Formats: sequence, structure tokens, C-alpha cells
Amino acid sequence: MRSEYFPLLLLGLVPRAAATTLESRQAVSINVNLGQTYQTMDGFGTSEAFQRAVTIQRLSETEQRRALDLLFSTEKGAGLSILRNGIGSSVDMRDDWMMSIQPKNPGGPNAEPKYTWDGKDNGQLWVSTEAVHTYGVKTIYANAWSAPGYMKTNGNDANGGSLCGVSGATCSSGDWKQAFANYLVQYIKYYAAANVTITHLGFLNEPDYTTSYASMRSSGTQAADFIKVLRPTLDKANLTSLLINCCDTMSWSAMNGMLGQMRSVESSLGVATGHAYTSSPTSPLSTKLKTWMTEAADNNGAWTSAWYSNGGPGEGMTWANNIYSAITSGNVSAYLYWIGAQDRPSTTNSKMIRVVNKAVDPSKRLWAMANWSRFVRPGAVRVGASGSGVRTSAFKNVDGAVAVQVINSGSERAVTINVSGGSFVAANVTAWVTDNTRDCNVIPATVDAAGKVSGNVPSRSMVTFVLRQAAAAQG
Repeated sequence: MRSEYFPLLLLGLVPRAAATTLESRQAVSINVNLGQTYQTMDGFGTSEAFQRAVTIQRLSETEQRRALDLLFSTEKGAGLSILRNGIGSSVDMRDDWMMSIQPKNPGGPNAEPKYTWDGKDNGQLWVSTEAVHTYGVKTIYANAWSAPGYMKTNGNDANGGSLCGVSGATCSSGDWKQAFANYLVQYIKYYAAANVTITHLGFLNEPDYTTSYASMRSSGTQAADFIKVLRPTLDKANLTSLLINCCDTMSWSAMNGMLGQMRSVESSLGVATGHAYTSSPTSPLSTKLKTWMTEAADNNGAWTSAWYSNGGPGEGMTWANNIYSAITSGNVSAYLYWIGAQDRPSTTNSKMIRVVNKAVDPSKRLWAMANWSRFVRPGAVRVGASGSGVRTSAFKNVDGAVAVQVINSGSERAVTINVSGGSFVAANVTAWVTDNTRDCNVIPATVDAAGKVSGNVPSRSMVTFVLRQAAAAQG
């Protein structure tokens, strides 16, 4: 609103037409087109790898349940639908290492395996069991940061090195590709025996980055070499429905380079995966595969639980916008924040929930995820959505509900939503807001006889509108 109108408006001296025009600038008409379809969503998720799951287990039963509710409940928390586990490669559990199921060299790549299983998997089996059987999570992504050290060129599961036997990685100990594939299958079998089905398997994490903890370097060509062994091994073990994910690159754009070297095995892959640390998913990957953004976090900023303060990198609204860009510009089918809950280091934003003084403390990053994950459920299809002055997107869920997201960085807006492109006519609507004072709370919204939805989107907030047809129309 132009400043010169303020005193005139207060005195009632603004002509009716001018006043109407000024007010209308705060109104937004959103058009949802169900006939314009994009990617199918697999969900939203997080990880409790590197013994972060143990952090939750050490809490009282009350705080354990609160942490799990905050992560997976569609009524009390974010309603996350994907859990990413780390497949261990380390010799023990010092610091926050992830213990291997075969910490010692069995005697060579062709020797009889000597697997060991403690029934805990660094606390991850417990979290997985709760996620699957208490909260109905159906997507478990098991991801190896590295092969065990004795299978690698550098003899260590940390500090890079490559898997022995892939292109350009010759080792005196021999070719370990088949042994590593068998190792991964055995890990999956341990979970199956515990009544948890792993649905997606990754064998690399940030292969374009060397770290002092579990890490393994790989080019796309080397990844393809291993996939040629892994896929047949999975099929032979009757794991034909399990999808291979690759390659969780540090940089989203770096995944395009790897994909260019993996065209020969692209049909053996299930999902192309990348992280958002050194480049973000602001454009689609060059593949016909589904794509997931599998790790992002604010690893540098000091802990903040704010939704909006100054637009900082750790604020909840910043992450609501990050997710929006990844979905609408990057066409990702899944978005995973790095860590769900942890107690170390307690001063950073690398997690969504801080564990401090034996209690859980959620950030607004968690509630930003909630405004997406609670209402955009697995199988939802992104559809056309447009509206000026706000960021908006829309999805048609498997149950027929249409979820419309509105992110408003300005002053409060009056919003109307019209749905076209099919026979859908809204009969009822619920609106959920997250801002500085509310955590995915219900706010008023109405729908008229023609199915047009009306509501308000507060200043600097995210509101998700969920539209449903009458029961007879849905049936």
C-alpha cells in the first residue's frame, strides 16, 4: 500500500474505487489445476544415523515418545514418512561411529563371511521398528557411507578411498565388489528378520567428498561397476522389489556428472539421489528416474528455534522455502532433512530437534517439515498451482484430498482457492498455519457452495489448506 494514501484513508477521503484497489492488493487468488500434473511424491524424512538414535533411547519413556511423535506422528508432529538409516562400516562404536556387521576381514573377498549382529544397529533398528509399526512409515532407506576398510584402497572406512575392484581401484587383496554386495544383502536380511522391510538401498554417501569419518570416493563409472554386481545379487536374494538409490552426492549438480557416466545401468537404478550442501536442487536432474534430495541442514549456524527473525539460514521459514524450491523447481519426489533429534553438538542447526537436559526441544525447521509432510502423503501427485504475491503449490493425495501450500513473506493476505481441471468440488476445508507463535495449528477457512475456498494467510507464515470433496463424491 502506497504511503501517501494512509492519512487520506484514515480521514475517509480516499475515493471508493481507489480504496478497493488498495485493499485488493492484499488479496490473492490461487488457481489449482488438477489436469496439470508433475512428479509423484514419495514423502519427507530424516535420519538418526551415527548413533543419534541412541540419543533418543537414553531419554525417559515420556521424552522418547515425545521425540518419536514429533518426528512421525501426523497429529502431534511432522508426520515424516521416510527414515534413512546408516549401514555401519566401522570396527566399533567409539565416538559416534556406526558399527559394521563384519568389523574384521574374514580373510579375503572369497572367504566365508563372519557376520555379527547385535540386534540394535546403533539404535536404528529400534527407531525403525517404532516408525514402521507404531506410525505406519513404509519407506526405509538404508545407506552405506562406506564399505568396511578392508574392502577399500586405503584400508580404512574413513578418509575416502574406493571400493577394491571397481574401475581404477586395484587392490592386492583382490576384488571386493561381490563381497560388499553380499554384505549389504545380509544387512537387509537382519532387518527383515526383525520384521522391518528395507525398501531402498544406497551404497554411497557423498562420493564427491572426503571426510575424517566413514566415507568412500566413487566416480559414476565406478558406481556403475558396482551396480552391475549389486542388482543381480539383490535379485538372486529375492529382493527384486528393493530399489537401488545412488549416489547421494554432496552437491546436487554433481549428481548430473555421475548420471552421465551411469547411463548403461540407469535401468537398474530406482532413485537418483543428491544432497543440497554445495549446490541446491533448483533444477531437475538429467534423468527419467525419480529424484530425492536426501540430505540438507544448516551445519554452521548457531541453534535457533525461530520461524522468522531476519531470514537466517536456520530459520523455519527459510526451510519451508528450501523445500518449496526443491519440489517445484528441482522436481524432487522426496525431501529429507539430515538429522531428526540429537544432543551433540547442541549449538548447531544440524538437527530439527535438540535434546538438552534430557528433554526434547523442537525447532521451527521441524514444523516447516510438518506443513509439508503431514498433508502431502506418499503417492500424492503435484498439480498446477498459481497465485501472485505468494509461493504456492498443490498436490492431489491418494485419498482424494487436495493439499495447497501457501508461503507468505509479506503482510497478511486474504486467499481464495479455485480448483479446475477435473470434477473435484471442495465440500470442506481445513487450514493449518506455522509462524512465530504457532506450530501447524488449525486456523479458520471456509468453502462456499461452488467449492471456492477462502481464508487468511498471516504475515510471514506458511499455511496448508486441505480440501476434501463430499463423501459421496469421493466414493
